[in-house]
Amino acid sequence: MWATAVGAARVRALETERENALFRDPLAQAFATAGGLWPTSPPLPDDEAARRRRLAVSFSIVIRTKFLDDLLQQACASGVRQVVLLGAGMDSRAFRIDWPEGTRLFEVDTAAPLDFKASVLRRERAVARCERITVAVDLREDWPGALAAAGHDPAVPTVWIAEGLLIYLPEDAVELLLARISAQSAPGSRMGLTLGSRGVIERFGADAEPGSAASVWVSEMPDDPVGWLAGHGWEAGSHTLRERAAAYGRPISTPPQQEERPGGLISAVRR
Repeated sequence: MWATAVGAARVRALETERENALFRDPLAQAFATAGGLWPTSPPLPDDEAARRRRLAVSFSIVIRTKFLDDLLQQACASGVRQVVLLGAGMDSRAFRIDWPEGTRLFEVDTAAPLDFKASVLRRERAVARCERITVAVDLREDWPGALAAAGHDPAVPTVWIAEGLLIYLPEDAVELLLARISAQSAPGSRMGLTLGSRGVIERFGADAEPGSAASVWVSEMPDDPVGWLAGHGWEAGSHTLRERAAAYGRPISTPPQQEERPGGLISAVRR
């Protein structure tokens, strides 16, 4: 399902074109239009319910991107110089954020999306604004070993990002991923997660089109994400999409729903 990363790039490309964009991603359009990913995809349903679902998912991608951009910049301001993007997909933060000198950014993903991404970056003659290191490994395998071999130092703080990733992993895989992150995180490390809010699979996945992102969503957030992360040694804060959207000047007009709490945007510090 790595091609869904290209779908997220399409959303970021549209946001970039807005006059009041929450972020600018100059490479998003190149990733979105590179082609060859879904040559036989059926047309998307055009009924009102399907359109509303697509808009909701697109909106969430915009808000989470801004949230994690801010988290990364705050981590760098605190002195963190190691960044790890898990399931990096078409993330272009290495190219679009002004990183402090000495920043090393690791993009962890399987070979297929990294190879596709490399071809687009070559074509665009993109130049990273930090030391960018790609790590081709499946997150179901020994990715900490591959990351260490690529130069990651667990003895100094790291900021970890898992964006739009955990919702695709079964609960045991989420637990293993977090345990591995925690084992590689020195005190002062930071982490940004996006979690599937309560009820999201029921609302979006139940009648999702085969092959769509929502059709393979499998896990939602714990009832108490802050407590869950505390059990792994992290001091966390949670935010709802609604809270962050309002803070960014993009308020959600529909009434809040029960499943919006607790929040699905997580920031955490390793103690």
